[in-house]
Amino acid sequence: MRLNAMNRTSLRLTISLAASLAITGLSASAQSSAPPGKGNTFRDTSMVKPPAGAKVAIYEFEDLECPACSHAFPIVHAAADHYKIPLVRHDFPLKMHVWSFDAAVTARYLQDKVSPQKAEEFRRDVFASQTAIASKDDLANYTRHWFQTHGENMPFVMDPSGLFTAEVNADYTLGERIGLTQTPTIFVVSNKGWTQIMDPNLLYQTIDSMMAQAGPTPAAKPAARAATHKQGM
Repeated sequence: MRLNAMNRTSLRLTISLAASLAITGLSASAQSSAPPGKGNTFRDTSMVKPPAGAKVAIYEFEDLECPACSHAFPIVHAAADHYKIPLVRHDFPLKMHVWSFDAAVTARYLQDKVSPQKAEEFRRDVFASQTAIASKDDLANYTRHWFQTHGENMPFVMDPSGLFTAEVNADYTLGERIGLTQTPTIFVVSNKGWTQIMDPNLLYQTIDSMMAQAGPTPAAKPAARAATHKQGM
């Protein structure tokens, strides 16, 4: 049966509408917010996904000078510990904050040169002491005291090669690529999509939901047994 021009146009519009609805439905199922309808608009979230081998993870951008980040810190870490899921944390020191970038560089020094545990202690303690740190000089004094009380030798220059500064800048660039507008920006992520956490009190129920949607972790394939015979035997 041959279609006339009007029918062909109608068919094309129907196909186009169906494709559009399919894409919209996919996007809606792939991303959301908690509570619903309160999330931000992002440019590129293609990198917001769990690490290899994890079905669900928490993905966070934080600023050590941000009061909301200070509030979220214990909740996020307790959730990651409770569910035994990865916490993928990035630094995003806002330009309006005068000392947060330097604090992030110190945390990177501790992570790379001392231990991740010491870095977590430093971040936790800085969050708890935010109101007592009003300037870079305050931060320098606080950092010297922190190193002394934790039995660590503070280097004369924290980042002589610029390595830790580069790490923080790389995180910031990633945040700009995503299109961040606030801190903390927290996602619960799976291979099926992500949910932005606008209220940390909804973090646990969101993880429960995402883990149920992600399903069981696939069983690892048994490793092939090594051959025990030699050729010619």
